[in-house]
Amino acid sequence: MFACFLILMFIGVPIFLSLLSTAFIGFLYLGDWSLFRIMIQQFFGGMNVVTLMAIPFFILTGNLMNKTGITDRLLNFSRVLVGHLRGGLGHVNVVASIIFAGISGSAAADSSALGSILIPAMVKEGYPRSYSAGLTAGSSLIGPIIPPSIFMVLYGTMTNVSIGGLFVAGVVPGIMLGAAFIIMNYYYSKKYDYPVSNEKAGLAEIVRVGLQSLVALIAPLIIIGGIVLGVVTPTEAGAIAVLYTIIVGFFVTRQLKMEAFFSAIFETVRSTSVVFVIMGSASIISWLLKWEQVPQKFAGFLIAMTDNSTVLLFVLSFIIFLIGMFMEEVAALTLLTPIIAPVATAMGIDPFHFGVVMTLNITIALITPPMGACVYIVSAVGNVELETLFKKIWPFVAFAMLTVSLIILFPAITLFLPRLFGY
Repeated sequence: MFACFLILMFIGVPIFLSLLSTAFIGFLYLGDWSLFRIMIQQFFGGMNVVTLMAIPFFILTGNLMNKTGITDRLLNFSRVLVGHLRGGLGHVNVVASIIFAGISGSAAADSSALGSILIPAMVKEGYPRSYSAGLTAGSSLIGPIIPPSIFMVLYGTMTNVSIGGLFVAGVVPGIMLGAAFIIMNYYYSKKYDYPVSNEKAGLAEIVRVGLQSLVALIAPLIIIGGIVLGVVTPTEAGAIAVLYTIIVGFFVTRQLKMEAFFSAIFETVRSTSVVFVIMGSASIISWLLKWEQVPQKFAGFLIAMTDNSTVLLFVLSFIIFLIGMFMEEVAALTLLTPIIAPVATAMGIDPFHFGVVMTLNITIALITPPMGACVYIVSAVGNVELETLFKKIWPFVAFAMLTVSLIILFPAITLFLPRLFGY
């Protein structure tokens, strides 16, 4: 089945058709024609999950932000905070990604929204175009880690793990990933003498720009605060964030027009449809693998190799990362979670800890060849040759993997906040 899927994918068959064809071949192999009715049931059942309703709301919030001027205000606020440091615009890129991550939950939205603005600005200030695009792609990885996170919604739905707890667990790792890219940018900026973006802002200037950006900064508080405090579910938080962004766009910034509003809805429908169709297709294969007891056999195989949970977590991370390089991320997450999550549970690994580790590995695959979606996006918006960008992206991958290693070695990094908030 895996060989069939790879062949279909590499010859250009759409990902959901590759998954459906692979599932069909698996059912043929079993030889029980009565099982084919399961395909339709599982395809619909994979999408018909209440918690997945949060996904279109988070995607729509990110799309609306790009059309309301909120993104520009986030960039201005980031500039007064870190623009005076060596390599200032690079730091602005990372800090803006951290803030933007608290709203959209999507690396693709982050890389397209910030890349279209920051890559030309960085090139104008003397940064190499390939480095500017690479940093934008790398910092976009923060999007699915800091809550809200579309990947964590998917993972929590499939494992019955609290999505609110997963969101809280992702806060510190997301900030750590941002800090890693800031350190990397500072090193390269010192080495190649990249410029300071602007003079150090005084307290009055920071307060003034902060007040101007307040409407943008409130959005993450609505989403994260509401979920953490138990006031709203992730789906309700997403709906409130959409309503808030619409009000800000029409009545505060007044940059949201009806044409842009419907354009954002259309983009959301298209993106959501892609996610849901892949979810439905992958759910069929997941059911088939569970029917054949593949997760149990795989768990027994790995547990026989080692009884050390840390070593096992490194092995699982490598498997997730490797498969994520060659498979669309939603499909990889949907297929791997039912197989790998039980292994982690059997070894006593905390589900919040493993959920963050899995999300990080799947996310890093967004900037690795050959399937790295964010690299394709920044290549287009930054006018950088794809081949060049894939060659330059590996230092960013290395810093992200270093962050994953630290999180594996020190579970308290992930588990401190969930325990603090009673998850």
